[in-house]
Amino acid sequence: MDKMIEFPNLGIHLSDVGDHITVFGFDIAYYGMIIGAAILTGIFIAAAEARRTGQNPEDYFDFAIYAVIFSIIGARIYYVAFSWDMYKDDLKSVFNLRQGGLAIYGGVIAAIITAVIYAKVKKMSVTLIFDTAGLGLVAGQAIGRWGNFFNREAFGEYTDGLFAMRLPVSAVRSSDITELMRQNMEKENGISFIQVTPTFLYESVWCLALLLCLLLYRRHKKFNGEVFFLYLLGYGLGRFWIEGLRTDQLLVPGTDIPVSQVLAGVLVFTSALIIILGRGRKRVRNRSGMSAQ
Repeated sequence: MDKMIEFPNLGIHLSDVGDHITVFGFDIAYYGMIIGAAILTGIFIAAAEARRTGQNPEDYFDFAIYAVIFSIIGARIYYVAFSWDMYKDDLKSVFNLRQGGLAIYGGVIAAIITAVIYAKVKKMSVTLIFDTAGLGLVAGQAIGRWGNFFNREAFGEYTDGLFAMRLPVSAVRSSDITELMRQNMEKENGISFIQVTPTFLYESVWCLALLLCLLLYRRHKKFNGEVFFLYLLGYGLGRFWIEGLRTDQLLVPGTDIPVSQVLAGVLVFTSALIIILGRGRKRVRNRSGMSAQ
């Protein structure tokens, strides 16, 4: 029963959900498999978008090699930096990714830096790279969040709402269990269960909806980079809300403020401003062109 995952108010009862498979004596975590699937999906979506827009897809396969490596490093550094108390007494655990511990904003920051350098070296438009690779990025996020499902992590406070998720206490990090969860803890056949908000699910669905919106809008963009900044704006809005529900927040040192909420707010404001200014410049150029005629 300690492998159960249930959504009782939806009538979904999964009795044996493991977190890995064993192949020839080696354990392979579902988390890693899902992250791998997310990366591959993102790469092929970016390559397809490059092909559609007349770019060379090979440029994006090459870019992906660097982006994936540095994004994983960036995501891990971000997570460890804001969870240092978990790692300071066991530095080897910094390199153990099998149990999760990747912060998407760290990956996004690293990917942006990588794209800027790659565009400069290859003499490509960095904003066009942003638009093209951004579609793959959000698709990967939608898939990657399901790694949290198998790891029983990235969930929120106790709820008895429609999407409430029920987990064995033995499968969850004690630091993620709140007092309210303990107050509503249930026991069945000697096993204790908590009921939580499946924020990983909310974020996955949010990213999928955002991807669909970007795919519909991309043909109507007014300037290169607009699709990517719409991604940052849309994802930031969702992340700001979802982060407030989570119990495993990374906090600004010395405060109770979630660092990802702060970053999400900054990106929403900055992206909105860039989009407004970019569309404004496009209108001015269009008027100037009409006047010249």
